[in-house]
Amino acid sequence: MCICINCKHIKYCKTYSFIESKHKIKTHDNLHTFIPNHTIIQVNLKKQTRSYILDWDLIECLSFIEKPGSWISEN
Repeated sequence: MCICINCKHIKYCKTYSFIESKHKIKTHDNLHTFIPNHTIIQVNLKKQTRSYILDWDLIECLSFIEKPGSWISEN
């Protein structure tokens, strides 16, 4: 599981934006200006019935600051 969902920087992070793009999730803002330090992205190959999918997760980041629920929209 991606650690980003509990990080203070999720709404501004370029790495999280990259991972979202790999999951084909579009973000509608251009606020991704934060570049985190020393990140490790894990890519898992998962077999589905007749195909394979790639699952992208950020598993380590030195810029991680815990803030549970940061991914929840404040609307």
